[in-house]
Amino acid sequence: MLVALAVAALTVAGSVSVVARTTTAQAAADVLAAAAVEDEGADCAVSGLPDLGSLPTNAKLPDPFKKLNGATITAKSDWRCRRAEIKELAEKFVFGEKPAKPATVTGTVSTTNITVNVSHNGRSSSFSARVELPSGTGPFPAVVVVGGFGADTATIRAAGAAVISYDPLAVGREGTPRNNKQGAFYSIYGSSSSTGLLAAWGWGVSRIIDVIEQSGTTILKSDAMGVTGCSRYGKGAFAIGVFDQRIALTMPIESGSAGVPIFRGIPGEGAQSLSSAYGEQPWLGDEFGSFTGSPNRLPVDTHEMVAMVAPRGLFIMDNPHIANLGPRSASVAALGGAEVYKALGAGDNITYWSDVQDGSHCANRPEWRTPLQNNIRKFLLKTGNEPGAIRIHSKALGRLADWRDWQTPALADGPTTPPPTTPPPTTPPPTTPPPTTPPPTTPPPTTPPPTTPPPTTPPPTGGGCTATVSVNQWAGGFVAAVRVTAGTTPINGWTVTMTLPSGAGITNIWSANRSGTTGTVQFTNVAYNGSIGPGQSTEFGYQGTGTGAGTSPTCSAA
Repeated sequence: MLVALAVAALTVAGSVSVVARTTTAQAAADVLAAAAVEDEGADCAVSGLPDLGSLPTNAKLPDPFKKLNGATITAKSDWRCRRAEIKELAEKFVFGEKPAKPATVTGTVSTTNITVNVSHNGRSSSFSARVELPSGTGPFPAVVVVGGFGADTATIRAAGAAVISYDPLAVGREGTPRNNKQGAFYSIYGSSSSTGLLAAWGWGVSRIIDVIEQSGTTILKSDAMGVTGCSRYGKGAFAIGVFDQRIALTMPIESGSAGVPIFRGIPGEGAQSLSSAYGEQPWLGDEFGSFTGSPNRLPVDTHEMVAMVAPRGLFIMDNPHIANLGPRSASVAALGGAEVYKALGAGDNITYWSDVQDGSHCANRPEWRTPLQNNIRKFLLKTGNEPGAIRIHSKALGRLADWRDWQTPALADGPTTPPPTTPPPTTPPPTTPPPTTPPPTTPPPTTPPPTTPPPTTPPPTGGGCTATVSVNQWAGGFVAAVRVTAGTTPINGWTVTMTLPSGAGITNIWSANRSGTTGTVQFTNVAYNGSIGPGQSTEFGYQGTGTGAGTSPTCSAA
């Protein structure tokens, strides 16, 4: 049962927690639009960042309203620069730096593909993404689907939004050591960059948006962008929406440790440990290694990253049936971030939904279909105004009161546009009239852009295909992500053969067909992912019981 409340309070009825509706229709309309720039607070002067050695231990969640100087913000207009402080903390201690737009970003947008070419400080890289348009006449809003699976793409397209299939591993590759990271991001900023993969993946989506903006938005709308992903790609979708304010709707699914769940709650919940998440892949920045055993020393936590999305649309989907995913800690992050949404008058713009019956990892759930459609209409199509809600399953119900010792202030209304950042002069203007000599008419010299195209990474040598597998294991179960890569020639179908460990069994699968559930299993492509271009990849996955480690996949092309 969903109840609309007129007061700022949270109630729980059975397995449902309902967030207060605190905005009028006009106020809600005022906070729907995404920002026009990647980082609205880039001009805020952030000072007083703590040093690693001086961090105190605090078991409670940091106060998102308290500035680095100890003062509490008092107006909604103060949030812009407070968000900039949280961003700096998140980059320094959690994700690593996400650099601003490079010197040169070019590319193309077609009805089927987006290409991105980047040059910065004498280095270049490039990558691409596939586009699937809905029926009708554009330009269309678009949802970036990270890694090939996230929210139901059929529902997204049926609602009237395009789907951009983004391969994050082309920008930040998994399976690499921290001192030798690979991908388009690290080709620009160096293989020893301390920035983790999640921030790098976010940088890649920001460059896609740059190209869409520059294309004239005749096919896709750059001001109506969403992002979604599940599991490891749910972590990525969350980070993408956190760091680029041009994303109007962020939709992470079952993101687990290093995603939405609060870091402080993970050790007590039995979720994938922080040391495991940090060591499995270089998702997080190098500096986070200092906190895997002591998250209470972190001066920032994920409820503040939820808040960084405010007042834009946020729809968090979670699975209460797998403790390894940290759903209780994720609900606390959502509840904590929702306090900022409410303080900004945007309480209707956040939804957290773990009240689902099916426990399969990354399944398309009927409970999410209607809120998914509502969020797309509201934030991307701008044709709806359905209120968000927080619905938490009783199996994974977190209590914000257990985690905070701060209160939510009543923020005063501020100006709708930020004030100028340059202070007016404090000295009188000069009394001497300006010189009357005309300025020079010779234009300044310009340097022509380089004509040499950026280097591209050659595809794997040889024909056929290869397959690699990555396993996320917990007590009694696991999820495996399998990546299929074509060689130097295109393929039009593939078969991956794997022998599961003794006692392991498949309970759920996505983006592939399977010949069985135990022993030696053959996985074959489905209709939409059998054709792979030279050097390109697709991915499928499966959930199982028992132990998933130790498998060695082989791939054959049709």
